[in-house]
Parts: sequence; C-alpha cells; structure tokens
Amino acid sequence: MQTFAEELDQLRAQGLYRSMRVINGAQGSHVELDGRRVLLLCSNNYLGLADHAALRRAAVFGAALGTGSGASRLVSGTMALHVELEERIARFKGTEKALVFNSGYAANTGIISALVGRGDAIYSDKLNHASIVDGALLSRADFHRYPHRDMAALERLLREKPGSGRRLIVTDGVFSMDGDIAPLQQMVQLARQYDALLMVDDAHGTGVLGATGRGTAELLGVMDGVDIHMGTLGKGLGSCGAYAAASAEICEYLVNKARSFIFSTSLPPAVLAPSIAALDLVDSREGKELRERLSANVALFKGRLAVAGFDTMGSETQIVPIFVGPAEATMQFSKELLDEGIFVQGIRPPTVPAGSCRLRCTIMATHEPADLEAAADTIARVGKTLGVV
Repeated sequence: MQTFAEELDQLRAQGLYRSMRVINGAQGSHVELDGRRVLLLCSNNYLGLADHAALRRAAVFGAALGTGSGASRLVSGTMALHVELEERIARFKGTEKALVFNSGYAANTGIISALVGRGDAIYSDKLNHASIVDGALLSRADFHRYPHRDMAALERLLREKPGSGRRLIVTDGVFSMDGDIAPLQQMVQLARQYDALLMVDDAHGTGVLGATGRGTAELLGVMDGVDIHMGTLGKGLGSCGAYAAASAEICEYLVNKARSFIFSTSLPPAVLAPSIAALDLVDSREGKELRERLSANVALFKGRLAVAGFDTMGSETQIVPIFVGPAEATMQFSKELLDEGIFVQGIRPPTVPAGSCRLRCTIMATHEPADLEAAADTIARVGKTLGVV
C-alpha cells in the first residue's frame, strides 16, 4: 500500500503539491507575505470590505454580545442578529425569507442534499464549484452534468432524463475559475418549461454585479426567475458565512432538512454584525462607487493583458484567468511573479482539468490603477520569458 509520504512526493513531482502562504496583517490591496510587501492579486475581497472601517466597527459591536453562539440554530444558537441578518438578506435578494449557513460549502451541500434525493434529478454545469458536486453526490439523486453553458445539452437532459420526482437545475452565477457568467435567462425559461427548480450559486457575483450589487441574476434581469439564490458573505461582502434566499416554504423546509444547517453550531455575533454592515454599505453611495471602481480596474487590467497577447479564457468579470497549460509552468510563473512582488496563485488539477492550468488573477476595487498597470506589464514580461506568450 502506498504511504502518505510517497503520495505527497508524487504530488510534488507532478507539480500538484499544495501548501499555505501566511499573510501578516489585514486583507488589503497589498499584504505582507514572507516579510515583504506584495500586491495581492488573488483575493476574493472584491470590494475591499474585509478591512473596511464600518465592518470593523460592526465586528466590535458583535463581539460585545459574546464570542460564540453556544449551540446550533435549532437548540439555543439563534440570536437576534441571526434573524436580523436573514431579514436583511431577504430584502437584499427580494425573497420572502433567507437562511444563513456557516460557509458556502456548508450551504451548497446542505441545500442540494435537502431538496432532492433518490428518484429526483439534478442538472449541473460541468464547471460548477466542487461544493455543488459534493452536494449532488450526497443527495443520491440522479446526477446529470452538461457541457459548460451548453443550453441545448441541458434541454436534452431535461427532456430525455426527467427522473421520477423533483428536478433541480443548479449553476454557478459566476464561474470561479473562468470568470464567465451562466446564461441565466435561458436557464429560467428551461426551468419553467420543464417544471424544475433553479438554484444559482452567486458566491462571486453577490455585492459586485448588477446595478445595485444584487448579483448575476440582477445583471441579467431574472431575479424573480431564480428559486434558490445562494451566495456567500465572505467574498464581495468581506465577512464570513453564506445564505440561501428563497420562498418561505423552501426556507422552512431547509430548516427541517438541511443537515449542515441543523447540525452546526451557528455563526458568532462578531461575524453576523459585519455581514449586516456590508449589505448596508453595498446599498449606499459608497457601494455604488466601489462597484464602479472595480469595473474600471477590471477593464484596465484586461486591456493590458489583451495587448500583451494573453488568453483570459472568456472572462466577463473581476476573475481574470491567464491560461498557461501545464502545471509545472503555471507554478513557475506564479513563483517568478511573487519574486517580483505580485502574489497570484496558480490553479491546477483537481480544481481545473489537466492541461488547463492557469493563473487566477482577481481584481479589487481598492487596487490603484497604477499598480494594476505595473502588474500587467510585469506579468507580460515574465510570461514572455517563460514562453507563455
């Protein structure tokens, strides 16, 4: 039997070994890494809220109520702030109710495995997040995957493999490794035509996309066509946790059936209060200005990369992949950029298929345009040296 040490050595030889990098200090546009100040170009803190003064103040207020909730939500772990946050999320997403989960992974695995089971059918984009895949496997429903954003293939599956019970179409709103957007308008039509529920994981769109930051569904004008809006509080909103926003009936069902909700100690007050503050900030003039700055920064950075000849893989959002291909070359690219003061991670299997490794750059509203210009120029110079372009 192969030992763990041997398997780790094999990962190293294949360029697939992973380790954690420790940041000292707050999550800003620049961070201290290994004693050096570097440009942070791989964080999901898209609006720069993770170290925003308003969220810090809210965290202090929450901490004054205690450092923990003491129990799961159905025992004694539902505090007034849980209810306030859920009501705030429901207003934000325009739904009857909302339910807070401890993480995006817990939300997706809990929601999907609660809503469908044996005899039911799930239809999932092949590039959906791993937590969606795991939720589908846990559910034991018939699991059908269609080619990325291929609506003709999705319709064939709905028609030819209908299952004998509930049908659930589930998709990322923004695909986290490619930065492109799901065709939600067509998906809403198919869900109605084939009597299916539509669930959208909008982890990377929440707070960022749409005229008021409501996410991908707002951007595409289909807020009312989505049955379950799932999103996270720890990316664009700068806090921690996740949510499901849906009808009162679905939320009540999840309270009774979602195991990751039922059997987890609930989030503490110092996390809940900043999430409420983040939603208020997204709805403010400052929130609008942050989205506008983010959009301008994305256009600037992508424009520079396009001129240099990089393949950004059809990105439509603040997630900007740079296609490299082999794992070893991707990690060498990442290492040399860090030597130049740019912190951007290489993405390898199993996160992406073999041969499609890339640098995953993420843009923040708090990046200075001059820093992004300099970073793009450095990426171009290093990329040419390595033969990527």
